[in-house]
Amino acid sequence: MVLITEELVRKKSEHNERLISTLEEISLHQEDIEVIEHIQNWCRELKILLLQSNLIARLENLHKLKRLEYLNVAINNIERVENLEGCESLHKLDLTLNFIGELTSVESLRGNHHLRELVLIGNPCVDYPHYREYVVATLPQLSSLDCLEITPSERLQAMRTLPRNRAIIVQKQADQAIQRDEQRIRVAEQQSALAEHCAGIEDEEERLKAFWQAKSEHCPEIRTEIARQHRLGRERHEPKSPLDPPARKRNLFAPCGRPYNLNQAKLPFNFQDEADHYLLELEVYRYLDTSLIDVDVQTNYTRVTVKKKIFQIAYNEEVKPDESTVQRSQITGHLMVKLKKLKVNELLTIKKSPAKRIQTVFSNTSPDAGKQEETLRGVVDISNICPPADLPDLI
Repeated sequence: MVLITEELVRKKSEHNERLISTLEEISLHQEDIEVIEHIQNWCRELKILLLQSNLIARLENLHKLKRLEYLNVAINNIERVENLEGCESLHKLDLTLNFIGELTSVESLRGNHHLRELVLIGNPCVDYPHYREYVVATLPQLSSLDCLEITPSERLQAMRTLPRNRAIIVQKQADQAIQRDEQRIRVAEQQSALAEHCAGIEDEEERLKAFWQAKSEHCPEIRTEIARQHRLGRERHEPKSPLDPPARKRNLFAPCGRPYNLNQAKLPFNFQDEADHYLLELEVYRYLDTSLIDVDVQTNYTRVTVKKKIFQIAYNEEVKPDESTVQRSQITGHLMVKLKKLKVNELLTIKKSPAKRIQTVFSNTSPDAGKQEETLRGVVDISNICPPADLPDLI
Protein backbone atom coordinates (compact mmCIF):
# COMPACT_ATOMS: atom_id res chain seq x y z
CA MET A 1 0.00 0.00 0.00
CA VAL A 2 1.33 3.42 -0.99
CA LEU A 3 1.19 5.96 1.85
CA ILE A 4 1.23 9.75 1.82
CA THR A 5 4.61 10.59 3.31
CA GLU A 6 6.20 13.92 4.14
CA GLU A 7 8.90 13.28 1.56
CA LEU A 8 6.26 12.73 -1.15
CA VAL A 9 4.42 15.93 -0.21
CA ARG A 10 7.64 17.97 -0.19
CA LYS A 11 8.65 16.47 -3.53
CA LYS A 12 5.33 17.56 -5.05
CA SER A 13 5.66 21.06 -3.56
CA GLU A 14 8.87 22.10 -5.31
CA HIS A 15 7.02 25.09 -6.77
CA ASN A 16 6.76 26.34 -3.18
CA GLU A 17 10.44 25.74 -2.30
CA ARG A 18 9.34 22.43 -0.68
CA LEU A 19 7.68 24.43 2.09
CA ILE A 20 4.45 22.61 2.94
CA SER A 21 3.05 24.72 5.78
CA THR A 22 2.04 27.51 3.34
CA LEU A 23 1.20 25.25 0.39
CA GLU A 24 -2.00 26.22 -1.47
CA GLU A 25 -2.03 23.65 -4.27
CA ILE A 26 -0.72 20.10 -4.57
CA SER A 27 -1.14 17.30 -7.10
CA LEU A 28 -0.83 13.71 -5.86
CA HIS A 29 -2.35 11.97 -8.87
CA GLN A 30 -1.31 8.53 -10.18
CA GLU A 31 0.56 7.56 -7.00
CA ASP A 32 -1.53 4.45 -6.11
CA ILE A 33 -2.54 6.12 -2.83
CA GLU A 34 -5.18 4.13 -0.93
CA VAL A 35 -5.78 6.27 2.17
CA ILE A 36 -6.04 10.05 2.58
CA GLU A 37 -3.98 11.01 5.64
CA HIS A 38 -1.67 13.66 7.11
CA ILE A 39 -2.47 16.32 4.48
CA GLN A 40 -4.88 18.26 6.70
CA ASN A 41 -2.21 18.50 9.42
CA TRP A 42 0.73 19.42 7.18
CA CYS A 43 -1.00 21.70 4.62
CA ARG A 44 -3.68 23.72 6.41
CA GLU A 45 -3.62 26.45 3.72
CA LEU A 46 -4.55 24.17 0.81
CA LYS A 47 -7.02 25.54 -1.74
CA ILE A 48 -6.60 22.94 -4.50
CA LEU A 49 -6.11 19.22 -3.84
CA LEU A 50 -5.74 16.84 -6.80
CA LEU A 51 -5.95 13.13 -5.96
CA GLN A 52 -7.27 11.66 -9.21
CA SER A 53 -6.19 8.27 -10.58
CA ASN A 54 -5.42 6.63 -7.24
CA LEU A 55 -6.95 3.78 -5.22
CA ILE A 56 -8.70 5.84 -2.53
CA ALA A 57 -11.68 3.97 -1.08
CA ARG A 58 -13.00 6.57 1.32
CA LEU A 59 -13.18 10.36 1.72
CA GLU A 60 -11.67 11.08 5.13
CA ASN A 61 -9.22 13.22 7.11
CA LEU A 62 -10.06 16.44 5.25
CA HIS A 63 -12.22 18.30 7.79
CA LYS A 64 -9.38 20.67 8.86
CA LEU A 65 -8.95 22.09 5.35
CA LYS A 66 -11.16 25.12 5.89
CA ARG A 67 -9.82 26.94 2.80
CA LEU A 68 -10.09 24.05 0.35
CA GLU A 69 -11.95 25.19 -2.78
CA TYR A 70 -11.37 22.41 -5.31
CA LEU A 71 -11.14 18.68 -4.57
CA ASN A 72 -10.53 16.23 -7.42
CA VAL A 73 -10.81 12.53 -6.52
CA ALA A 74 -11.80 11.25 -9.96
CA ILE A 75 -10.94 7.65 -10.94
CA ASN A 76 -10.73 6.17 -7.46
CA ASN A 77 -12.60 3.48 -5.49
CA ILE A 78 -15.00 5.75 -3.57
CA GLU A 79 -18.48 4.27 -2.93
CA ARG A 80 -20.18 7.07 -0.98
CA VAL A 81 -19.88 10.82 -0.34
CA GLU A 82 -18.94 11.60 3.27
CA ASN A 83 -16.75 13.55 5.70
CA LEU A 84 -16.62 16.81 3.70
CA GLU A 85 -18.78 18.92 6.02
CA GLY A 86 -15.70 20.61 7.50
CA CYS A 87 -14.49 21.86 4.11
CA GLU A 88 -16.35 25.15 4.47
CA SER A 89 -14.93 26.81 1.34
CA LEU A 90 -15.42 23.85 -1.03
CA HIS A 91 -16.52 25.20 -4.41
CA LYS A 92 -15.98 22.26 -6.79
CA LEU A 93 -16.04 18.51 -6.15
CA ASP A 94 -15.06 16.06 -8.91
CA LEU A 95 -16.02 12.40 -8.31
CA THR A 96 -15.85 11.21 -11.91
CA LEU A 97 -15.49 7.44 -12.51
CA ASN A 98 -15.83 6.12 -8.98
CA PHE A 99 -18.21 3.48 -7.59
CA ILE A 100 -20.79 5.65 -5.84
CA GLY A 101 -24.04 3.70 -5.57
CA GLU A 102 -25.41 5.28 -2.39
CA LEU A 103 -26.77 8.41 -4.03
CA THR A 104 -28.49 9.65 -0.86
CA SER A 105 -25.01 10.20 0.60
CA VAL A 106 -24.86 13.49 -1.36
CA GLU A 107 -27.19 14.87 1.32
CA SER A 108 -24.07 15.22 3.49
CA LEU A 109 -23.08 18.13 1.21
CA ARG A 110 -26.04 20.29 2.20
CA GLY A 111 -23.89 22.13 4.73
CA ASN A 112 -21.28 23.05 2.10
CA HIS A 113 -22.96 26.34 1.22
CA HIS A 114 -20.22 27.45 -1.20
CA LEU A 115 -20.41 24.28 -3.32
CA ARG A 116 -21.29 25.26 -6.90
CA GLU A 117 -20.01 22.42 -9.11
CA LEU A 118 -20.46 18.67 -8.62
CA VAL A 119 -19.36 15.97 -11.08
CA LEU A 120 -20.61 12.37 -10.70
CA ILE A 121 -20.17 11.16 -14.29
CA GLY A 122 -19.26 7.46 -14.57
CA ASN A 123 -20.69 6.35 -11.21
CA PRO A 124 -23.42 3.66 -10.91
CA CYS A 125 -25.80 6.21 -9.37
CA VAL A 126 -26.09 8.26 -12.57
CA ASP A 127 -28.12 5.41 -14.10
CA TYR A 128 -30.83 5.64 -11.45
CA PRO A 129 -34.22 7.02 -12.58
CA HIS A 130 -34.58 10.76 -11.78
CA TYR A 131 -30.94 10.94 -10.69
CA ARG A 132 -30.41 14.50 -11.89
CA GLU A 133 -33.70 15.82 -10.53
CA TYR A 134 -32.95 14.34 -7.09
CA VAL A 135 -29.43 15.86 -6.84
CA VAL A 136 -30.59 19.27 -8.11
CA ALA A 137 -33.37 19.40 -5.51
CA THR A 138 -31.20 18.02 -2.68
CA LEU A 139 -28.38 20.53 -3.21
CA PRO A 140 -30.00 23.89 -4.06
CA GLN A 141 -26.64 25.70 -3.83
CA LEU A 142 -25.37 23.96 -7.00
CA SER A 143 -25.09 25.94 -10.22
CA SER A 144 -23.71 23.04 -12.29
CA LEU A 145 -24.12 19.25 -12.19
CA ASP A 146 -21.99 16.99 -14.37
CA CYS A 147 -20.71 20.04 -16.25
CA LEU A 148 -24.24 21.08 -17.23
CA GLU A 149 -25.72 24.32 -15.94
CA ILE A 150 -28.78 24.09 -13.69
CA THR A 151 -31.55 26.46 -14.77
CA PRO A 152 -34.04 28.03 -12.33
CA SER A 153 -36.96 26.26 -14.01
CA GLU A 154 -35.17 22.88 -13.74
CA ARG A 155 -34.57 23.43 -10.03
CA LEU A 156 -38.16 24.46 -9.41
CA GLN A 157 -39.49 21.35 -11.16
CA ALA A 158 -37.05 19.12 -9.25
CA MET A 159 -38.14 20.55 -5.91
CA ARG A 160 -41.75 19.66 -6.64
CA THR A 161 -40.97 16.00 -7.30
CA LEU A 162 -38.29 15.51 -4.63
CA PRO A 163 -40.27 13.25 -2.20
CA ARG A 164 -41.36 10.86 -4.96
CA ASN A 165 -37.94 10.82 -6.62
CA ARG A 166 -36.17 10.19 -3.32
CA ALA A 167 -38.31 7.11 -2.64
CA ILE A 168 -37.38 5.73 -6.05
CA ILE A 169 -33.71 6.47 -5.47
CA VAL A 170 -33.72 4.74 -2.07
CA GLN A 171 -35.23 1.58 -3.56
CA LYS A 172 -32.84 1.61 -6.47
CA GLN A 173 -29.73 2.03 -4.32
CA ALA A 174 -30.94 -0.79 -2.02
CA ASP A 175 -31.03 -3.10 -5.03
CA GLN A 176 -27.59 -1.91 -6.06
CA ALA A 177 -26.24 -2.57 -2.54
CA ILE A 178 -27.45 -6.18 -2.74
CA GLN A 179 -25.76 -6.59 -6.12
CA ARG A 180 -22.57 -5.07 -4.72
CA ASP A 181 -22.51 -7.56 -1.83
CA GLU A 182 -22.96 -10.43 -4.25
CA GLN A 183 -20.18 -9.00 -6.41
CA ARG A 184 -17.76 -8.88 -3.46
CA ILE A 185 -18.35 -12.56 -2.75
CA ARG A 186 -18.07 -13.49 -6.41
CA VAL A 187 -14.85 -11.50 -6.92
CA ALA A 188 -13.28 -12.98 -3.77
CA GLU A 189 -13.97 -16.49 -5.06
CA GLN A 190 -12.59 -15.63 -8.50
CA GLN A 191 -9.41 -14.13 -7.04
CA SER A 192 -8.90 -17.13 -4.80
CA ALA A 193 -9.30 -19.54 -7.71
CA LEU A 194 -7.00 -17.45 -9.91
CA ALA A 195 -4.32 -17.29 -7.19
CA GLU A 196 -4.49 -21.07 -6.76
CA HIS A 197 -4.21 -21.55 -10.53
CA CYS A 198 -1.22 -19.20 -10.84
CA ALA A 199 0.52 -20.84 -7.89
CA GLY A 200 0.68 -24.08 -9.87
CA ILE A 201 2.51 -22.42 -12.80
CA GLU A 202 6.28 -22.43 -12.37
CA ASP A 203 7.19 -20.17 -15.28
CA GLU A 204 6.76 -16.55 -14.26
CA GLU A 205 5.91 -15.34 -17.76
CA GLU A 206 3.15 -17.92 -18.05
CA ARG A 207 1.88 -16.99 -14.60
CA LEU A 208 1.62 -13.32 -15.57
CA LYS A 209 -0.06 -14.23 -18.84
CA ALA A 210 -2.65 -16.28 -16.97
CA PHE A 211 -3.41 -13.36 -14.66
CA TRP A 212 -3.87 -10.78 -17.41
CA GLN A 213 -5.96 -13.08 -19.59
CA ALA A 214 -8.35 -14.02 -16.77
CA LYS A 215 -11.84 -12.49 -16.91
CA SER A 216 -12.55 -9.85 -14.28
CA GLU A 217 -15.25 -7.43 -13.21
CA HIS A 218 -15.09 -3.68 -12.87
CA CYS A 219 -14.95 -3.13 -9.12
CA PRO A 220 -12.63 -1.61 -6.48
CA GLU A 221 -11.07 -4.94 -5.56
CA ILE A 222 -10.00 -5.68 -9.13
CA ARG A 223 -8.62 -2.14 -9.62
CA THR A 224 -6.52 -2.55 -6.48
CA GLU A 225 -5.18 -5.93 -7.60
CA ILE A 226 -4.35 -4.66 -11.09
CA ALA A 227 -2.45 -1.71 -9.58
CA ARG A 228 -0.51 -4.12 -7.35
CA GLN A 229 0.47 -6.24 -10.34
CA HIS A 230 1.60 -3.12 -12.21
CA ARG A 231 3.84 -2.14 -9.28
CA LEU A 232 5.36 -5.62 -9.15
CA GLY A 233 5.94 -5.50 -12.89
CA ARG A 234 7.73 -2.16 -12.65
CA GLU A 235 9.93 -3.46 -9.86
CA ARG A 236 10.83 -6.56 -11.89
CA HIS A 237 11.53 -4.84 -15.18
CA GLU A 238 13.14 -1.66 -13.91
CA PRO A 239 15.83 -2.84 -11.50
CA LYS A 240 18.86 -0.70 -10.90
CA SER A 241 21.47 -1.69 -13.46
CA PRO A 242 24.68 -3.05 -11.94
CA LEU A 243 26.56 -1.20 -14.72
CA ASP A 244 25.35 2.16 -13.48
CA PRO A 245 28.24 4.06 -11.91
CA PRO A 246 27.86 4.39 -8.14
CA ALA A 247 26.93 7.77 -6.81
CA ARG A 248 30.00 9.84 -6.16
CA LYS A 249 30.65 10.29 -2.46
CA ARG A 250 31.77 13.79 -1.61
CA ASN A 251 34.92 13.92 0.54
CA LEU A 252 34.63 16.43 3.36
CA PHE A 253 38.17 15.98 4.69
CA ALA A 254 41.63 15.65 3.20
CA PRO A 255 43.62 12.46 3.89
CA CYS A 256 45.52 14.35 6.60
CA GLY A 257 42.24 15.26 8.34
CA ARG A 258 42.09 18.90 7.22
CA PRO A 259 38.47 19.92 6.42
CA TYR A 260 37.71 21.06 2.88
CA ASN A 261 35.83 24.21 1.92
CA LEU A 262 32.63 23.16 0.15
CA ASN A 263 29.51 24.88 -1.20
CA GLN A 264 27.22 22.29 -2.84
CA ALA A 265 24.11 24.50 -2.63
CA LYS A 266 25.99 27.42 -4.30
CA LEU A 267 24.77 29.82 -1.65
CA PRO A 268 26.22 33.37 -1.47
CA PHE A 269 28.11 33.94 1.77
CA ASN A 270 30.30 36.43 3.60
CA PHE A 271 33.05 35.34 6.02
CA GLN A 272 34.74 37.95 8.23
CA ASP A 273 37.81 37.45 10.43
CA GLU A 274 37.55 39.73 13.48
CA ALA A 275 39.95 40.09 16.41
CA ASP A 276 38.18 37.70 18.77
CA HIS A 277 35.66 35.94 16.56
CA TYR A 278 34.68 34.84 13.06
CA LEU A 279 31.40 35.98 11.50
CA LEU A 280 29.71 33.86 8.81
CA GLU A 281 26.66 35.17 6.93
CA LEU A 282 25.04 32.54 4.71
CA GLU A 283 22.25 33.66 2.34
CA VAL A 284 19.89 30.69 2.59
CA TYR A 285 16.54 30.75 0.79
CA ARG A 286 14.20 33.29 2.31
CA TYR A 287 11.11 31.09 2.59
CA LEU A 288 12.92 27.85 3.42
CA ASP A 289 11.58 26.08 6.49
CA THR A 290 14.14 26.22 9.31
CA SER A 291 13.65 22.49 9.94
CA LEU A 292 15.51 21.86 6.65
CA ILE A 293 18.66 23.61 7.94
CA ASP A 294 21.23 21.89 10.14
CA VAL A 295 24.27 23.70 11.58
CA ASP A 296 27.30 21.84 13.00
CA VAL A 297 30.01 24.00 14.60
CA GLN A 298 33.35 22.31 15.31
CA THR A 299 36.65 23.68 16.58
CA ASN A 300 38.20 24.04 13.13
CA TYR A 301 35.25 24.08 10.72
CA THR A 302 31.54 24.84 10.42
CA ARG A 303 29.14 22.73 8.35
CA VAL A 304 25.65 23.90 7.29
CA THR A 305 23.34 21.38 5.60
CA VAL A 306 20.58 23.02 3.53
CA LYS A 307 18.07 20.63 1.90
CA LYS A 308 20.67 17.81 2.10
CA LYS A 309 23.31 19.99 0.39
CA ILE A 310 26.45 20.79 2.37
CA PHE A 311 28.16 24.14 2.92
CA GLN A 312 31.43 23.74 4.82
CA ILE A 313 34.08 26.32 5.68
CA ALA A 314 37.35 25.87 7.57
CA TYR A 315 39.24 28.53 9.56
CA ASN A 316 42.82 29.02 10.68
CA GLU A 317 42.30 29.51 14.40
CA GLU A 318 40.33 27.20 16.66
CA VAL A 319 36.96 28.33 18.04
CA LYS A 320 34.83 27.49 21.06
CA PRO A 321 31.67 25.72 19.78
CA ASP A 322 29.86 26.02 23.10
CA GLU A 323 30.14 29.84 23.02
CA SER A 324 29.24 30.25 19.34
CA THR A 325 25.79 31.51 18.32
CA VAL A 326 23.55 30.78 15.34
CA GLN A 327 20.71 33.13 14.37
CA ARG A 328 18.41 33.52 11.37
CA SER A 329 16.93 36.79 10.15
CA GLN A 330 13.12 36.88 10.06
CA ILE A 331 13.27 39.48 7.27
CA THR A 332 15.88 38.15 4.83
CA GLY A 333 16.10 34.54 6.02
CA HIS A 334 19.91 34.79 6.10
CA LEU A 335 21.85 32.66 8.58
CA MET A 336 24.30 34.42 10.92
CA VAL A 337 26.93 32.28 12.70
CA LYS A 338 29.22 33.98 15.23
CA LEU A 339 32.26 31.84 16.15
CA LYS A 340 34.13 32.76 19.32
CA LYS A 341 37.91 32.32 18.90
CA LEU A 342 39.96 30.29 21.31
CA LYS A 343 42.67 32.70 22.54
CA VAL A 344 46.33 31.69 22.93
CA ASN A 345 46.44 32.13 26.71
CA GLU A 346 43.27 30.02 27.06
CA LEU A 347 44.91 27.31 24.98
CA LEU A 348 47.93 27.23 27.30
CA THR A 349 45.63 27.07 30.32
CA ILE A 350 43.83 24.08 28.87
CA LYS A 351 47.12 22.31 28.16
CA LYS A 352 48.42 22.86 31.70
CA SER A 353 45.19 22.30 33.64
CA PRO A 354 45.13 18.47 33.40
CA ALA A 355 48.53 18.23 35.11
CA LYS A 356 47.35 20.40 38.00
CA ARG A 357 44.24 18.36 38.55
CA ILE A 358 46.12 15.08 38.98
CA GLN A 359 46.26 14.14 42.65
CA THR A 360 48.57 11.46 44.05
CA VAL A 361 47.30 9.61 47.10
CA PHE A 362 49.36 6.98 48.84
CA SER A 363 47.74 4.25 50.93
CA ASN A 364 48.88 0.98 52.40
CA THR A 365 47.11 -1.91 50.68
CA SER A 366 48.33 -4.41 53.31
CA PRO A 367 50.25 -3.96 56.56
CA ASP A 368 52.46 -6.94 55.70
CA ALA A 369 53.16 -6.00 52.08
CA GLY A 370 55.34 -3.05 52.86
CA LYS A 371 54.50 -1.55 49.50
CA GLN A 372 52.49 1.49 48.53
CA GLU A 373 49.98 1.96 45.75
CA GLU A 374 49.61 5.14 43.74
CA THR A 375 46.09 6.29 42.82
CA LEU A 376 45.36 9.04 40.32
CA ARG A 377 42.18 11.05 40.65
CA GLY A 378 40.75 13.75 38.36
CA VAL A 379 40.39 14.25 34.63
CA VAL A 380 43.34 13.42 32.39
CA ASP A 381 43.65 14.92 28.92
CA ILE A 382 44.77 11.93 26.85
CA SER A 383 45.82 14.22 23.98
CA ASN A 384 48.61 15.54 26.19
CA ILE A 385 49.93 12.30 27.69
CA CYS A 386 53.53 13.49 27.12
CA PRO A 387 54.08 16.58 29.35
CA PRO A 388 55.30 19.80 27.70
CA ALA A 389 58.98 20.65 27.94
CA ASP A 390 58.39 23.60 30.26
CA LEU A 391 56.51 21.49 32.88
CA PRO A 392 58.43 19.40 35.46
CA ASP A 393 57.91 15.67 35.58
CA LEU A 394 55.18 14.64 38.00
CA ILE A 395 56.64 11.24 38.84
